[in-house]
Amino acid sequence: MSTSRQPRPTLRAVAQAAGVSTSTASLAFSGRGPVAPQTAERVRAAAQRLGYAGPDPLASSLRHGRSGVVGVVVEGRLLHAFRDPFAVSVLDGLSQVLDGIPAGMLLIAQPAGDPQRAITQLAATALDAVVFSLCGPDSNPAVDHLAARGIPMLADGAPSDPRVVQLGLDNRGASATAARHLRGLGHTRVAHLMMPLGPDSRTGPATTEDVASALFVDTRDRGLGFLDVFRSVDALATTAVPDVEHGARAARLLLERPRAERPTAVVAQSDLLAAGVVRAAEELGLRVPEDLSVTGFDGVDLPWFPGTLTTIDQQGVAKGRRLGALLQRLLDGERPRDELQPTTLRLGTTTAPPPPG
Repeated sequence: MSTSRQPRPTLRAVAQAAGVSTSTASLAFSGRGPVAPQTAERVRAAAQRLGYAGPDPLASSLRHGRSGVVGVVVEGRLLHAFRDPFAVSVLDGLSQVLDGIPAGMLLIAQPAGDPQRAITQLAATALDAVVFSLCGPDSNPAVDHLAARGIPMLADGAPSDPRVVQLGLDNRGASATAARHLRGLGHTRVAHLMMPLGPDSRTGPATTEDVASALFVDTRDRGLGFLDVFRSVDALATTAVPDVEHGARAARLLLERPRAERPTAVVAQSDLLAAGVVRAAEELGLRVPEDLSVTGFDGVDLPWFPGTLTTIDQQGVAKGRRLGALLQRLLDGERPRDELQPTTLRLGTTTAPPPPG
């Protein structure tokens, strides 16, 4: 036995049931207009009797030319973004601004090895704008698709395309700042632990040629910043996933050496990787910072981490809010200029002069 679907109650039907005009019913239901309390109560009672829950969001979007949805494209699996406190802080700052627009956030994973898959989801979704967030390659096939639909685009450094407004970061300069801090403390044997080089990156040793050819913009630029300061590199390593576990695994490759050859400091490209370095050092019986200095990158809060990382702070929540402010201007029809997110070196308890000898 089949039953026909009941039509959605309309605002006009509510107005007729309450004995008022449709415009009066609209003002009463929204609570934004000068409607007598008794009239507003009559409208709400009629709406309840008819099962009217509010304006049809699809119809509203068609009238106003907006869907009320902003797509956020995340490189790789969403799982990794949710596990990264910096990624979460950026999304938190962005969502605070979207709440006030108001607009919803739709997270879209773009698999590193198959970026075309995200286009299928983008094509099936009505979007007011798209934000490319949390690292990625210089080019992205989704840009052409979105540009053809006239959807405004915003990114935090990648993809690099004149059709995409950027909130960039001086990754190279910031990484060099961390390296200069260690050089100023007297370190000369310094290693560098990198985020993934590209979609097929593996956890293991790396070379200076790998740095220069890295597909992921942040990895490449932070690596080049390190090489600007320490041209004679003792050790480079990269990871498949920029988390604590892979950071510890790669760090062991850097640290399991005779004392005379072992680095006295490691510049890590993220705070999670830096925490992995500290874990590996402890497993090898090395003290931080007495035997090994460690710097990170991001400036996140790690409540489970003993001590405080010396790190490059890029203020994730504030960065997310700035992305939101630029997004608001794009939605208002403006074309804002590209901007640069500031960074600062935040000193902690994980760096000190190298051990004697």
